[in-house]
Amino acid sequence: MKPSIAIAGNPNTGKTSLFNSLTESRQQVGNWPGQTIELHTGQLEAGGVTCDVVDIPGIYGLLAVSAEERIAAACLLDRPDVVITVVDLTNLEQSLHVITQIAEAGLTQVVAANMSDVAERRGIRVDLGRLARALATDVIPTVARRGEGRDQLLDAVGNALAASSAPPLVIDYGPVVEQHLAVLTAAITSVPCVASIAPARWLAIQMISSDEFLRGRIAPLPGGAEVLVAAERARHEIEADIGLEAGLALAERRFDHVRRLSREATGHNGRGPVASDRVDRVLTHPILGFGVFLAVMWLVLKITADVTAPYLDWLDEVIAGPVSRWAVAGLAALGGDGTWVEGLVVDGVLAGVGGVLVFIPVLVGLYLTLAVLEDSGYMARAAIVMERAMRAIGVPGKAFLPMMVGFGCTVPAIYATRTLDTHRDRLLTGLLVPFMSCSARLPVYVLLASIFFAGSTGSVIFLLYLLGIVVAVAVGALLGRTMLPEPDPMPFVMVLPAFRLPNAHTVWALVRRRTWAFVEGAGTLILMASIVVWGLLAIPVAGGSFGDTDVADSAFGAIASATSTLTEPLGFGEWEQTGALMSGFVAKEVVVSTMNQLYGEREPADKARGSGFLEDLGEIGSSFVGATWATMRAIPGVVGLDFAQVEDGTSSQVESRIRDSFESASGGHGSLAALAFMVFVLLYTPCIAAVGALRDEFGTRWMAVSVAGQLCIAWLGALAVFQLGRLLGLG
Repeated sequence: MKPSIAIAGNPNTGKTSLFNSLTESRQQVGNWPGQTIELHTGQLEAGGVTCDVVDIPGIYGLLAVSAEERIAAACLLDRPDVVITVVDLTNLEQSLHVITQIAEAGLTQVVAANMSDVAERRGIRVDLGRLARALATDVIPTVARRGEGRDQLLDAVGNALAASSAPPLVIDYGPVVEQHLAVLTAAITSVPCVASIAPARWLAIQMISSDEFLRGRIAPLPGGAEVLVAAERARHEIEADIGLEAGLALAERRFDHVRRLSREATGHNGRGPVASDRVDRVLTHPILGFGVFLAVMWLVLKITADVTAPYLDWLDEVIAGPVSRWAVAGLAALGGDGTWVEGLVVDGVLAGVGGVLVFIPVLVGLYLTLAVLEDSGYMARAAIVMERAMRAIGVPGKAFLPMMVGFGCTVPAIYATRTLDTHRDRLLTGLLVPFMSCSARLPVYVLLASIFFAGSTGSVIFLLYLLGIVVAVAVGALLGRTMLPEPDPMPFVMVLPAFRLPNAHTVWALVRRRTWAFVEGAGTLILMASIVVWGLLAIPVAGGSFGDTDVADSAFGAIASATSTLTEPLGFGEWEQTGALMSGFVAKEVVVSTMNQLYGEREPADKARGSGFLEDLGEIGSSFVGATWATMRAIPGVVGLDFAQVEDGTSSQVESRIRDSFESASGGHGSLAALAFMVFVLLYTPCIAAVGALRDEFGTRWMAVSVAGQLCIAWLGALAVFQLGRLLGLG
């Protein structure tokens, strides 16, 4: 069996960067058994041995309260062979609190003294040798983002694996507490099933501190009930003897130990990052900070929509041109020319999935900018700013984090509500998360905004993201004052990480993982949805044969036509538009693939086969170079320096037919109808997977409330945009 390594420490100490450095490419992401919280696992080589390693969630102590802390506690109770505890040298005292608790638990640990470069710049000097002697473990200076100290840390882990385990750290908690600890420790030692979990003294400390998670592990064991009774008796006796809550008394003595250790190990302390403190005062200011947050989000969406547009056009041309020609030629070689199989492959799979995959450059741009903001430390500042705004509507500050996850994908954002403290907070946040504009909606925005608002695509998309936040705030305020009133609010605590240059390896790992998750979705769920849509388009209901029927006379057309009357007041009452929205219940990417199938037409067979393979490759290469050059020219436009020349030309056939369709359905108000359509996409149910997540977390009743509420709000929002716009003479 492979040795097990756990990487522990406070949040924002560089744990994940260190994990990426140690495991290199041998890593994967999954959920903790029975939980939906993401864990990073992998392998590393230490002392000539291959070890399994897990990056456990960041914690401030071993008293498990939140879901992440329970997972971290469960991992440490499984007794990994070595714990790599990551320390932020710029905030040593806080990090030492976790180290001492791990040492008290009798776990073999190696300390990674991270951010040593930042500490040096701030004039903070730490005697690592003295710290190592005090902790009785190796302390290795590291700069995880650059991989510095990696080899020395692996050597220390190898030595720790080969050495015998050190005895648990013993902190003097004072004569009164020590007397009761000794009695409880003896009671635990007399029950082998309980004593086998961890060192008896540490178990006694945790139970006196009211560790409910640990109590839940002990209760079902033989003799566990008697131990819990003894623990409660000891806790009450301590509180009676010292007149102070037992857990608080233990924490105070531990903090005294930590402060003494920190003073002994720390030399001259510099003034710290004075300039950074001044920047933080701006970034966390209630008004200025919110303005900066909006500006940053606008910049993110400007980069996402404008800078990546040339690569989007390039991929679209490649899939619609060479790839489609190759597919037709391959089917012809197999004897499938002109059959329904060709229609399935070209009109179903390529038109559907391909129409979504062309937006990969857009998502890479989004994920790249968000990853840079995360790794730089800005997102923590944004959380402080948004906490004040959300607290005003009764939503806890911690809800900012799952709501930010919602900009990537609604499903993990709903599951991320488990980190909140109360069921009311989790439920309210789960009902608001779907209004955050997930990345799956972005292709719809880009498609329609580029057609109807070509000169302001990024600004339109930014306003849609902002509208989602405004609607979430309004709904939260309403629910928080009616169905889900807030009890006494919990305090919001967050330690701001130091600003740092984003690490390219960490950023790229995040971008690659998130983009691949989207590609997997396009290859499974969207593929199936595209085939279903193609099948419904091929089934005749008013004459014709399978695969050879007019779209309006197909089963899909009949279903969409029956529901299109509901969307007529919104400005998009044609059955194609309603059908695209219906398919969007599967996933929002499918809206685009359905539009490609409904509004697109295949090239004639002779044209599809008109180019040779080498000519196609040359076309792909030359158009890629052109897209790269166009992207480079578009970058200055993000800050208002527009060096790119707008080329005259006609839009694609699909874009032209979409424009004509919206103009016709809205009575000449095509732009207004398209905007109402995008608002509807923003506000109605994100996808079937999100519905399932809501049901898993909050039950069928609240799932139904959420879906019905989103549909009503989407309909009313789109109606307001279109009808008020018409009254004002817009669009």
